[in-house]
Formats: sequence, structure tokens, C-alpha cells
Amino acid sequence: MSTTLTNEEIQRFSRHLILPEVGMEGQIKLKDAKVLLVGTGGLGAPMGLYLAAAGIGTIGLVDFDVVDASNLQRQIIHGTKDIGRKKIDSAADRMLDINPNLKIVKHEVALTSENAREIVEQYDLVADGTDNFPTRYLVNDVCVLTGKPNVYGSIFRFEGQSSVFATEDGPCYRCLYPEPPPPGLVPSCAEGGVLGILPGVVGLIQATEVVKIILGIGQSLKGRLMLYDALNMKFRELKLRRNPECPSGKCSVIKELIDYKQFCGIVDAPPEPVAALGDLDVTEVKQMIDSGEDFILVDVRELHEYQIASISKATLIPLGQLPNRLSELPKDANIVCQCKSGVRSAKAVDLLKQNGYLRVRNMKGGILAWSDKVDPSVAKY
Repeated sequence: MSTTLTNEEIQRFSRHLILPEVGMEGQIKLKDAKVLLVGTGGLGAPMGLYLAAAGIGTIGLVDFDVVDASNLQRQIIHGTKDIGRKKIDSAADRMLDINPNLKIVKHEVALTSENAREIVEQYDLVADGTDNFPTRYLVNDVCVLTGKPNVYGSIFRFEGQSSVFATEDGPCYRCLYPEPPPPGLVPSCAEGGVLGILPGVVGLIQATEVVKIILGIGQSLKGRLMLYDALNMKFRELKLRRNPECPSGKCSVIKELIDYKQFCGIVDAPPEPVAALGDLDVTEVKQMIDSGEDFILVDVRELHEYQIASISKATLIPLGQLPNRLSELPKDANIVCQCKSGVRSAKAVDLLKQNGYLRVRNMKGGILAWSDKVDPSVAKY
């Protein structure tokens, strides 16, 4: 354990030191603390910046993604010059620029059931900046099994939430969400969008909880779920209690980490028969247009997406409106469905087939693939 601060650290953290709730003793606690940050994206970005600035001594980073231009609207730890770089390197450089005394441990891997326990056991607590259900359940379960607090946050569109899970006497993520939602029911931020400022607010709340837990001050979000509505600027909270039948509780029959993708109903890759059903590459759709083939290209995105970028031949029928607009599509028509990336259009294909449409196919990769392979002038978003 550190016993003192250097003169440089005393000057750097002077505004902390004059707070009676922190002082020299508290700042040394922060210096001795080891925090694992899972993800350096929307939530991880503000957490990384402020935990580094607060004087956390050791921060582990888990990430294996690279910086994309679409990240910069919210992932403020990365910059334009970092596009194409590994996020873990970009984040580390920025955090060390803020606090050169910081020790950063890079875990350039996907967190899995095989490596999670070994990684998490090296730290005092975990700050969860993930954006998918399998990893959230994995982080929760490994924190419960190792006795490490889990500082949780999530965001979508204009709303966010945060809590502290897996403490000795508090609830865990499974107490709030015993079962994951069906695959595809909750859109990702890439599909539904997110206000760029939102993860800043939620991520800073998480960072605040991390610091409070280390210092042992204040009232944490343990047993409370904080809900934030940015559009109407409202904060609410729900009381959370430990579910005595929670599968991650102390009396749990689950004693080890499981296959979380399978638990959440996610398949890594579609089985071969799917491709045989007639999915089309964007270049094939382009050939159909150029040859004058008689078919209907149905764009199932939302109007605001269509206004960003579109294919001239496409007819806009948003997925949510499709069941009520089937009369606009002849049953014997040759139909190709497209969206942003191919996910929603695949759902549209299934819906049409269930309603008796036999000549319907999906344009793989959506308008993003169209921009990559056919027409670079079409904007990517």
C-alpha cells in the first residue's frame, strides 16, 4: 500500500486534498485502487478520462475494437487522428496524457467465460461500459463469483440507467433482469441511435460511484436503479432488492460461468441454409437495376434514415409500418428488402414470407455495403 503522495501528486490533486471527505488518506486509497474498465466506447470514454484524472492508481482496459468515425460523436476519449487505431491504445494515450502517474493494464481481448475470472480477480471493482446483453450478464456473474462490485450503466437513444451491483449485501444485474430479452427485440445503438451527450452523463455517474466506493463515502447506488431521461431532463430511481431466487445469489446452483451468447439466444453466424434462401449481394442488386429487371426494392428503415442516404430505386416502407402496408406490395411481385446493415431487412423478409410472399429476398449488408461496394457517394452513418 502506498504511504504517501509525491509533491507533484499533492499539487495535482490539491482540490481533492482540501475536501475533508477525501484528504491525504482518501487520495492514497485512490492511488492504491485497481479498477477494471470493460469497454472504452460511449460509457468507457468519460469513465476513463475522469477516473484517470481522479488519481486511480491502476486501471485495466478491456477492448478489442478499433476507432471508427461514427464513434466520435460520443466516444470523446478518441479523436479524428485515432480513426483506424485500436481503441485500447487511443484510450490509454489520452488517459496517460491526463495523468502520467497512472498505470494502465491492457487486455486486448473479448471478455469471455474462459478469461473473465482471471482478469477480474486482479482488480478491486469493475466498471461496466459494455453495450450488449451477453457481456453484461458475464460481467455480473463474474463479479458475483469473485466478490467484486459491478458499477453498471447502459444507454439508448435519450435514456440511460445506472446502479451498483454484486456487492456483498446488495442485488445483482440478474435481480433486475432475470432473463435477457429475446434476440433482436432491443435495437442496438447502431440501429436505434443515441444522443452523443447521453453516455457522458451516465458514464460520469458511474465514475462517481467508483470513486465513492473506493473512498467509502456517501450513499452508493447499491439497491437503487437510477433512470435518466435526457429529453425531458428528469432523474428517477427505483428501489432494487436482492431476489432470493436469483441464479447469481449466494445460494445459487450456478457455480461457474456459462455460454452467455447461448443464454441470450445469440448465434455467432447464421447456418448455411440461410444463404441458400436467396440473400443477395449488393452488387447483384445493382446488376438487377442496371439490367432493368422487374422487381421492387423495399427500404425498411425509418424516414429520418432514408433522408440521410438512400438508393434511388427504393420504396420506403419502415419495418414497423410493413404489416399495415402489405396491400402496397403485390403477392406475386419480385421483392428485395434492404435496410442499414441487413438486420431489419431480414426481419422484413421473414414477415413477408409469413404472409404468403414467395419471391422475397434480403440485400445483405444493407446500404452500408452499397456505399462500400457500389456507390461511395452514398453517405454512411
